[in-house]
Parts: sequence; structure tokens; C-alpha cells
Amino acid sequence: MSGGARAGAVHDRPVAPGSVPRRFARLRPGDRVAVVAPSGPADPARLEAGCAVLRDLGLDVTVSAHVLDRTGLGGAGPVPEAWQRLAGTDADRAADLQAAWCDPGVRAVICARGGYGATRVLDHLDWPALAAATGAAVEAGPGPKALHGSSDITALHAAFGTRLGITTSFGPMPAGRLADLAPAGADADTPAPGPGDAVLARTLDGLRAVLFKEEGAVGTGPRVLTGTHALRPGRAEAVLTGGNLSLLAALLGTPYAPPPAAGRVVFLEDVAEAPYRIDRMLTQLLQAGWFDGAAGVALGSWTRCGDPAEVDAVLAGRLGPLGVPILAGVPAGHGPCQRTLELGVPVRLDAGALTLEAPGGVR
Repeated sequence: MSGGARAGAVHDRPVAPGSVPRRFARLRPGDRVAVVAPSGPADPARLEAGCAVLRDLGLDVTVSAHVLDRTGLGGAGPVPEAWQRLAGTDADRAADLQAAWCDPGVRAVICARGGYGATRVLDHLDWPALAAATGAAVEAGPGPKALHGSSDITALHAAFGTRLGITTSFGPMPAGRLADLAPAGADADTPAPGPGDAVLARTLDGLRAVLFKEEGAVGTGPRVLTGTHALRPGRAEAVLTGGNLSLLAALLGTPYAPPPAAGRVVFLEDVAEAPYRIDRMLTQLLQAGWFDGAAGVALGSWTRCGDPAEVDAVLAGRLGPLGVPILAGVPAGHGPCQRTLELGVPVRLDAGALTLEAPGGVR
């Protein structure tokens, strides 16, 4: 059913604004996870390589029906090779996501890749059904399932966090960085690489730390991500919000816009955006009042965004007047090292010490 046909339902917000989100249940070996593609189509070889890494972590991986579909932005029909594509129609991509979230046997929904298209599925989701499935998972004991992905998936993080009242996982995806963790010719019996490649090892360790529960453990200490430099010193303790800058700006004025950042630490990152475009999007968020009252800012990678010094100047110039601590160079986003962040949990930001400290993955 299209969003237009459900104009009333799509605006329903079952979770009261300001309520504390429930942390998603951590995974154990043997858990079944569903890989979906709400955005662009996945490269088959990279998708299989990334799924092999997930299987090596002990997960039972299923791939949804339309992950490898290729549909033009204008809908079904022949598409010239140079045109952009999505992983199926909006309705099909939404159906895969809906089915995975509502399947009680699935413990996490993992997005294959980003790209573009997640905002288009939002109107096609049955939000009352998603909320009912989330409530059933809570009543059954394990708690809400995890939604994992990054980049374009920021649209889903914002909507699921607000409408379902849950934390979500922002990090590397199977047809993205996770595919690089698999050796050539990886299959279900091939182990993921060890610590030989330090950057990739940190990416995998970060994913495991957030998504998995350590058997027999009652809890873990905090996870600390280290930035490279401070654009403004200071400390802040608040709930983490944010994601990809382009998507946050694109959601403004829609029923799926993330709540204002007041009293929160904002994480921001992007890829292949010129400094003037970064400036424009920050200005849009600032003029909309979205940053008003923010407690702090943690900046991830700005890959292929031009001269890093110019990007820093833009970020400092636009965000510095907020008067809050700003930590740059956090290893999350589109960079070589893609650590995983849990959005919706309290964090401790110390820009002077160059640290972003978050709760451990076990609960």
C-alpha cells in the first residue's frame, strides 16, 4: 500500500517524544539475520563476500528476495546502462524490510549497502505492524531486534528510532566495507582475516563489540573511539543521534525527520560532497533550528569531500558558534576504518582527550 493511501497512518507516532529508547538485543552465534536492500542494488560478488564474513561470525544469514534486483528511478521497465538503479521497486524493497522485521525468527535486519533510495521506502512501510512486531519481540524476552546499516540507511535509523523507540546500529555493511574483510574466494568455511590488517580488524572488532553478546558476561566496559583533533574543546554527556549529513538534511520537513538535537551529541559524516554542499546542508539544519541546544558534535569521515583543511574550516565555521565541544576524525562513516556506533544511547564526548565513549555491547 502506498504512503498516499495511508496518509493518516504514516503520520502516527506510537512512541512518545522524549521517551528513552530500548536498546536492541545483542546477537549470539546461531542467530538468524536477514540482509535487505532498502537502497541501491548490491554487487553479487561483494554481497556474498560480506555475507561470508557474517557467517564466519556464527550467524545464520538469509538474503531477502529483491536484494539483487535492479530497477530504474522511474520505475519498472528497461533502463539504459548509464542510468541510476535501485534494488527493486519501492514497494518491493519495503516489503523485504517489513517481512524481515516482522519475522519473529529474525534477530537482526542488516542492510546490504547504502547509495540512494531508503527515503522512498518510508511511505510504503506499515508502521503499526512494525511497532507491533517490536512490542512482541520485547514481550518475548530478547528485546527489539537490531537494524544495522549506514550512509543512506540514516533515513531508517531516524524513522525507526523515533517511531519504534529503539536504538539502532550505524556501521559497515555486507556489500560495502564488510566485503573487504573477506579473503578472495571467501565462503562460509573461510575465516575472516585476523589482526594482520589492523584497519580492517578494527572495523570487524567494532561491529562485533556493538552487535554481539559475549556468552557468560554480565556486562562490558565502555567502548572508546578516538578522534584525531578537536575543532572546539570541551566535554559532554548525552544521547547520541545523527548519521549521514545529506540524509539528515533531506529528512527535514518530512514526517520522518529526526527529533531536534537539543540535549544530544550529534554524529555527522558524509562522502563525495564538496565543501560548499556541506556548508549548505549545515546551514539548512542550523536555519531550521535542528542544532539548537545540542550538547556536542562528533565528526566522522568526510571521504572524497575535497581538501580536508577546507572541510574542517567549514565545519568549524558553521558549528563552532554553537559553543559546544566538537571532536573530529572519529573513525566511523565512509573511511577506511568504519567503527560501529549505537544511535540512541548515552555517550561521553571529551574533545580535549579526543575520545567518544559509548556503552559496551553486552547488556
